Amino acid sequence: MTASRDRLLTLLAERSARRGSFTLASGRQSSLYIDARLTTMSPDGLALVGPLALAAIRGAGWQVDSVGGLTLGADPVSYAIAYASAGDPPMIRAFTVRKEAKAHGTGKLIEGPYRGGDRVVVVEDVITTGGSALRAVDAVRRAGGTVGGVLAVVDRQEGGRETLERAGLSVRSLALASEIVALLPDS
Repeated sequence: MTASRDRLLTLLAERSARRGSFTLASGRQSSLYIDARLTTMSPDGLALVGPLALAAIRGAGWQVDSVGGLTLGADPVSYAIAYASAGDPPMIRAFTVRKEAKAHGTGKLIEGPYRGGDRVVVVEDVITTGGSALRAVDAVRRAGGTVGGVLAVVDRQEGGRETLERAGLSVRSLALASEIVALLPDS
């Protein structure tokens, strides 16, 4: 494990993980809530996520033109990867998938410098059921892109990875919920 990954796990445990009683975006109940945005939207979190995610993408052998996912959780992750790639070419563009197409202007579902035909990695802040990633994958495919894989900052280890893999997608994560929980007090 690298020092950068160790630091990311520590930040996720300190800032993003909470114990209690929570209803997740999936509708599931959980005693653990991980709001990765509290880490991915901070300067030090962005500085860690970008290079780690870029290395994970390249380590997976994914050839990629752009990265993005369903707004809002995927946004800072995508931007961090794009920024990291500027210093370590080839450069990767970032995009955002809206939850609904705009009702005005061009009516786009995908915003940013995405191009039809792009080779894409869909990113997520946290994978629970895989539903958000599948929505983003569908949007990319409908817009003429191909999806090489899905990359998450955190895999909650609640079946989302398996759902995505059953859909034919390769999945990587920077951290597992069990690794974050191990760093919480009273673990």
